[in-house]
Amino acid sequence: MCGIAGILNPVLCAETLGDDIQRMLSHIGHRGPDGAGYVVDNGFAMGTVRLAILDPASGVQPFGDPTGRYWLCYNGEIYNYRELRTELEARGCRFRTECDTEVVLNAWITWGSDCLRRFNGGFAFAVYDARNREVFLARDRFGKRPMFYAQRGETLLFGSEMKAFLAVPGFSFEQDPAQIAAILGQWTPLPDQSGFRDIKNLPMGQWLSFRNAELTTHTYADLRFDEGPDVRSEEEALELIRKRLTRSVELRLRSDVEVGVYLSGGVDSAIVATLAKDFATRPVSTFSVEFEDAEFDESEDQQLVSSHLGTHHHAQRITYADIADNTPDAVFHAEIPAFRSAFVPMYILSRRTQEEGIKVILSGEGADEAFLGYDLFKETLLRGSWDDHTDDARRERLKLFYPHLTHYGPEHIAAMTGLYQQFSQEKMPGLFSHELRFQNGLFSARLLKDAGDPFAEISALVAAQACYSDLSPVQKAQWLEYKTLLSGYLLSTQGERMSLAHGVENRCPFLDPDVFALATSINLKFDDGFSEKRLLREAFRDRLPDKIIDKRKFPYRAPDAAAFAARRPDYLDLVLSETELSGLPFLNAKFAQRLANKVLTKPAGEISTKENQTFLYLLSICLLNRTFVRREELPSANLPPLQKVVDLSQTSEAHVSHGNLSLVT
Repeated sequence: MCGIAGILNPVLCAETLGDDIQRMLSHIGHRGPDGAGYVVDNGFAMGTVRLAILDPASGVQPFGDPTGRYWLCYNGEIYNYRELRTELEARGCRFRTECDTEVVLNAWITWGSDCLRRFNGGFAFAVYDARNREVFLARDRFGKRPMFYAQRGETLLFGSEMKAFLAVPGFSFEQDPAQIAAILGQWTPLPDQSGFRDIKNLPMGQWLSFRNAELTTHTYADLRFDEGPDVRSEEEALELIRKRLTRSVELRLRSDVEVGVYLSGGVDSAIVATLAKDFATRPVSTFSVEFEDAEFDESEDQQLVSSHLGTHHHAQRITYADIADNTPDAVFHAEIPAFRSAFVPMYILSRRTQEEGIKVILSGEGADEAFLGYDLFKETLLRGSWDDHTDDARRERLKLFYPHLTHYGPEHIAAMTGLYQQFSQEKMPGLFSHELRFQNGLFSARLLKDAGDPFAEISALVAAQACYSDLSPVQKAQWLEYKTLLSGYLLSTQGERMSLAHGVENRCPFLDPDVFALATSINLKFDDGFSEKRLLREAFRDRLPDKIIDKRKFPYRAPDAAAFAARRPDYLDLVLSETELSGLPFLNAKFAQRLANKVLTKPAGEISTKENQTFLYLLSICLLNRTFVRREELPSANLPPLQKVVDLSQTSEAHVSHGNLSLVT
């Protein structure tokens, strides 16, 4: 795991760009504290800050091929790199290291962009063709690792995090009301959105090329629901679940440093920990967050799993004060407005993980999306077949929903019946499954003076997908979850961005192409979808305590507005001060101020879910404006020790093709 950054500006010399790239890398030094390196040319520079996990001694970046024509800066891991290396060796490739970085570069040189379909991993990388002065950027199929870029004329900036752009002379950040409206409406950015004007995130499963000021994007992988095996029985399905998940965990344990596991208290992370133990030669290190507020705490179940598996467990207790005190730094690392505070405890937990000497973590993210674990999928099934059920049958189905909500019980069934009746027919083409969720988004959009249609862009996105209309309602719900909440929040704001803030890599066994293909081929084939990941649970019933296997979904959550009301940190002036709010001209300042006053003064029981959500959006928007736009309260930048500097400008084009390089280490 690493962080990468680069700049292509044809009017700047190598010396100037060398200074620029060092400053860019210093802003993302937290991602790779083990070392840094860069390659420069007249008009181009890119570099890497490295978190050394595979072949720590030899896998230093940037990595060049023997001719000096191609240079790679790479973030992430290709878990099947050993198998790919064997293929490449059979084609005549020779290797100097044991690192997957060299496999990625040789695969690109050998197969071109077709190599991306062969990669099983979470990655984002840049390849520079020094002969053609062309840059290629690529990102993994599930959007596990980020790749932001900005084109301004003939100049291209790119990086693992947007904060790298803070170092570029003349570059300014401006929050984009149109993008923010979409984020407020659908809870997360769309795959290419950043929240800032003129900055894009390369969508999952895509790569781009940039040459002579021309930028072209390409899709190499999209979500398909018709590529799984033909499973003929439940017994076969259970065996394949065990087999493919075991292989996925085995691949993600490839590391030259210790690999730990995040335990949430639910079945998904418990399965991952169980399989990790099967390959371990010592007790697995596990990590969890505990909450002083019992409403959010799962420590009892976390301890049960740890005790059952004999793990070396570390629990990080989270208080209201912890959340309030760490939110500004966590938002700075997230870079995108957030609708809940649950990412802040993960920021604290990753710091604890790093302090315990762990650089790599496995987690259960992606299981609910693949195996239909969310209430959203049950909602879609029920609403889509509403007219096929009697009133009694509808009520019985509704009793299965929202077991984690203390404010939802039998007395609410009548109200929910009326709501589901209202939304039993599609109102937003292609977005049927998410229409209920989007109601909260409409309330949040009131933060803006002019939100327009917050759902215009997501509507256009699904309309442009040729095969989308052929999907079932539940498959459409899955597609939307992968494209929005999973990649836009769970894997980024709450996942990768919080772990890499402290130099910890997060790996997700459920985000394996073979696991995804299997899950999508068996969902709803052997049950009705209301039993919540039944096949996944049954596949591991004999490996875990019944209490964990039979536990209903308990979504990971954290205290929201209540934490800030209890702590009252000074930075709340950002959302309470009319002067501060007026500094963001796109905000509806009066609505924002009224909302902030209400959630910070009224009892928690009087604050609705949508008000909590909207307050967190408001706070994070204001914090991002303070750091990125106004450039105040910026955390200090830090460049790890330079390990490699390559200057291509000192070598003629003819020499580049023969590997004559000016190299300083």
